[in-house]
Order: sequence, then structure tokens, then C-alpha cells
Amino acid sequence: MPDFPPEASRTGGHIVNRILLTNDDGIDAPGLAVLEQVAATLASEVWVVAPEHDQSGTSHSISLHQPLRYSRRGERRFGISGTPGDCVVMAVRHLMQDSLPELILSGVNRGANLGVETVFSGTVGAAMTGMLFGIPSIALSQTFGDPAAVRWDTARQVAPDVIRRLYAAGWDIHACLNVNFPNVAPAEVGPLALTRQGVGLVKGINVVPRTDPRGLTYHWLQFHREAVENAPDTETAVVRAGGIAVTPLRFERTNEDALAHLRNALSQQ
Repeated sequence: MPDFPPEASRTGGHIVNRILLTNDDGIDAPGLAVLEQVAATLASEVWVVAPEHDQSGTSHSISLHQPLRYSRRGERRFGISGTPGDCVVMAVRHLMQDSLPELILSGVNRGANLGVETVFSGTVGAAMTGMLFGIPSIALSQTFGDPAAVRWDTARQVAPDVIRRLYAAGWDIHACLNVNFPNVAPAEVGPLALTRQGVGLVKGINVVPRTDPRGLTYHWLQFHREAVENAPDTETAVVRAGGIAVTPLRFERTNEDALAHLRNALSQQ
């Protein structure tokens, strides 16, 4: 049974009174503008608390060693000088403390968050932080093939019904949901599928050296991706097939196989 009331219907009307939006691409990102349009169909009151600048790859980190500042960007709209996790904390514990959100949506991320990438993703990290506060939280990402031609219309048209269905179904508050939309036109989107995280496409992280105009060396970190075999019930496989992948995620990361092996090995020493 879900730990929050499934009050939503699949068709028409607002599903909650108040939604909090955030992301990791920054408050001026096109994906957040798409999500604001989506949220307007789902809630009577939409709050945006998002990073001032791109915070991709920050996972669910929070700023413990520097102060946070916020700027007003409009009615119920705030830019935060920190990470996506900071944004959720600032919203729930400060900016919205007298009127908490009933649902947190993070995204829409520019690019997929599949498999291992969910560990590094600030988009997913924001949803994980919302989960920590016991608020239903969903991370949303739009897959692309060409970074100059992201199919924002797919997320814009498909997301409202997906969010309605998920909220109506309900889920354990000790999980957040990771949703990935496929890189196809809205009319070609396949069915929603509940998936496992799987391996994804990331095989490692590379260091790319560069030289600045003064002759000094600097470095970029870059994910190394490869075509990896993913089981049919994983988010990567579903998105590749044109479907909508929905994966419940949690903080618990214990590797049960390794735990059993170590228990057995150490007991024999």
C-alpha cells in the first residue's frame, strides 16, 4: 500500500494543491520551462526552487561548507546558489515551510538518466532528497540522440498523463521514481513500463586535458559510454525500444551477494 493518499485521477483537474519543481540543469534550462508547463496542469500552485547554474553530476550532495543564497525570479520562483539537493532542502525547510509541497518533480533533464548514471545525477539526487523528507518525488529525463534537437515536445505531451497515473497508483515513501522518456516523437511513444535500474551505458569516467590561452593545463571529466547489454526489464532497454521507463529507487544500496560472500569467507578465517 502507498504511504500517501492516491487522490489523483488520470483525466482532468489538478491532482495536488502544491507542487515543487527543481532540476540540475539550472533555473533557465529549457527542460524546466517544459516542466513548468506540465505542472500547471497538475497543481493549483507551482513553486520553482532551482539552481542558479548547471549542477549536473552533483548527485544528492548538499552544501555543508559554504552559505546558500537565493534570488527571487518571480512569484513562487527562486534561484539557489547550490545543488539540486540544496534546492529541495531550502524549499522544504525554509521557503515553503508553512505550505509544504505534496509532490516534487525534478527535471525535465536534458538527456537520459539510466543505470549507473542515476548515482551521479543531480536530477535524481533532488528526487532522492525529497524522498528523505517523505514527500512523493519523481525525477524526469528526456532522452536525445542529437543534443541540438532534444524532443521537448515528447516530455511536454506525455508527462502529464504519466505523472497522473503514477500519483494515482501511489508508492512507498521510502522510494522515489526515475522516469525516462524515449527519443521518439510524441505519437510514437510506447507504453509505460515499470523497470529495474540495470547497468545503463556508462563504463567509466575519463579525464580530458586541455590548454588555456595562457598555456596552462586544465581538465574536463567526461563519462565514457558504450553499448552494453541490458536485460529487457531495465530502463535502458525499455527506452531504447521507445517506451517510458519508470524505476523506483531507494537509498539502500547493500549488495546482498557480496554481503553473503564476505560473511561466509570471514566466518572461516
